[in-house]
Amino acid sequence: MAIIPDNIYKYNDYDSGREWYKTIQLRSRKFTCANCSSYVASDEGYAKEHLNDYDGGISPGSSLVYGIYLCPHCDFPTYFTENNVQFPMPSFGKEIADLPEDIDYLYNEARSSFSAAAFTGAVLLSRKALSNIAIHFGAEDGKRFAFYVEFLDNNGYIPKNSKAWVDKIRKMGNDATHKKEAKTKEEAETTLKFLEMLLVINFEYLKEDL
Repeated sequence: MAIIPDNIYKYNDYDSGREWYKTIQLRSRKFTCANCSSYVASDEGYAKEHLNDYDGGISPGSSLVYGIYLCPHCDFPTYFTENNVQFPMPSFGKEIADLPEDIDYLYNEARSSFSAAAFTGAVLLSRKALSNIAIHFGAEDGKRFAFYVEFLDNNGYIPKNSKAWVDKIRKMGNDATHKKEAKTKEEAETTLKFLEMLLVINFEYLKEDL
């Protein structure tokens, strides 16, 4: 395990804080920070490999292959691979307050799985969360997933024109369980988008005290 030396940060004389040590100027990149959720543009960090190095930075005509960018808002490091993949990715979707505990943790674990590029896990967790939503609204526990899809649809918890979304999630969940192929980022986005919509409609917009 790598040991991070105590002097990895240098002292900041202006605000008595700490900042990253010996950063360089990089080609500017826009991204959403996984730590603070801000959409930022950063040109500070560390280059794994770059061209036309000059004075400890990147020349205007250079091509950064991959490296670490620091968020100008919270100073959190974000790594971009040579294939332009971001680690960690921001959690997908919005935070939804006051969800039942057994739904809240599944939804947020699915979002965290997406952030870690664990897309198959995100699909399975979204499917489980959908089952728990049905159980929360009175469906019998221990049934097959298709039963919960029908329960939600027949009892008006799903918008009339959205059942195709649920069927798509059901198919993805079955494929993730029984087939070897890993799920893609796009498939995980589809399941999480639908799950978020269902949670917002049934828990955020339709509270009993409104």
